[in-house]
Amino acid sequence: MALRISCNTQISTSPQAKVDSRSKKCLQNVKSIVNNVGLPSMSSSPLEALKRGNWVKLICGASFEDVVDIRNLSLVYTLAGVDCIDCAADASVVNAVNEGIEIARDIINLRRPWLMISVNDDKDLHFRKAEFDPEDCPADCSRPCVNVCPANAISFQENTAPEYSFDIQIPRDGVITERCYGCGRCFPVCPYDKIREVTYIRDATTTSDLMKSDDVDAIEIHTSGRQTTTFRELWTALGDSVKYMKLIAVSLPNGGDSTISTMNEIFSTMEPNLQSFNLWQLDGRPMSGDIGRGATKETIAFAVQMANARDRPPGFLQLAGGTNAHTVDGLKREGLFQTTIVTENSDYATSRTGSADSSQALIGGVAYGGYARKIVGKALRGMQSQHGVAACIEDHPQHLLLALEEALALVRPFKCR
Repeated sequence: MALRISCNTQISTSPQAKVDSRSKKCLQNVKSIVNNVGLPSMSSSPLEALKRGNWVKLICGASFEDVVDIRNLSLVYTLAGVDCIDCAADASVVNAVNEGIEIARDIINLRRPWLMISVNDDKDLHFRKAEFDPEDCPADCSRPCVNVCPANAISFQENTAPEYSFDIQIPRDGVITERCYGCGRCFPVCPYDKIREVTYIRDATTTSDLMKSDDVDAIEIHTSGRQTTTFRELWTALGDSVKYMKLIAVSLPNGGDSTISTMNEIFSTMEPNLQSFNLWQLDGRPMSGDIGRGATKETIAFAVQMANARDRPPGFLQLAGGTNAHTVDGLKREGLFQTTIVTENSDYATSRTGSADSSQALIGGVAYGGYARKIVGKALRGMQSQHGVAACIEDHPQHLLLALEEALALVRPFKCR
């Protein structure tokens, strides 16, 4: 349910006074919405949200590194009540997330969401960039890559003639690297097959240093699930840095019948050094939530499979990959909003639930990525078209209000179902 709050005011005064008065009114409306919306996460901890099954995570993107957008997204979704913000394992990106969180908490007193960094143990779709030489593009090419890119990460000078001046310089032709998050939609549409895939693996030493800082609360390790050797190597390389984390997440695709055995192998690797809670991110259809209604079907099917599995290792379950505004209805249809009893008589169960017989949600939560960025991105693009690409959204409360409406329309149904 979208909230509709008008920013328009009728004041007979000078144009600048009208703008200032409207901005103050919109900022007050932002505060009023956050105060009145009644999200459980406004006072409860992220861990409590996982146990209750209404944890919501914002995925900025493991390869998305546009620090201006990341800062503004983090600010908006902190106000909307997310429990965690997942971002690239890069110091500048982490700083941008933290800045957005703290500005949101300056606007209104909120509990702080956890900050999670994402890394990979091997080649992974989330850790790649598109690349091509714009000089190689034929002059008569229709540029389909520009149209299919959901991140506005491909630009050509003749297609981007803004009527305003940018505050910072951006490459005008080709891939804007910091905005590309590796969705891959441009690869098959290039009529001349000019676009290349560039993959990378996050450095374990750099990641370990970030984990030991006060800025990071959780880590997510993306693994293919095809074999566990690379996971074991990365886990070993991270060493004692894992003890600084409040949550260890593992993101993996649906490997069919082999998924449970892979999860058990991974858990057996982690368990000797695991001093925090753990989570399994069920990556149904990676980076597709913004495509449409059907994109969420695969992650819901994955959740049904895992919820019914008897030999699944300990850990919260969280959906991702194709999640969007239709995910909640899909989970309801499958009866996945239930609680289950944790009865394992083990040190693990006791230390992580508080007792050896306690209830927790069957599905711990959901993560929204491409869809979450898309709906708020409309407000961000509108702001940037007027005020430049480096604009801070809190300085333009009219746009902040519009962005918050969109974010709440996504977050609230899962939080308050």
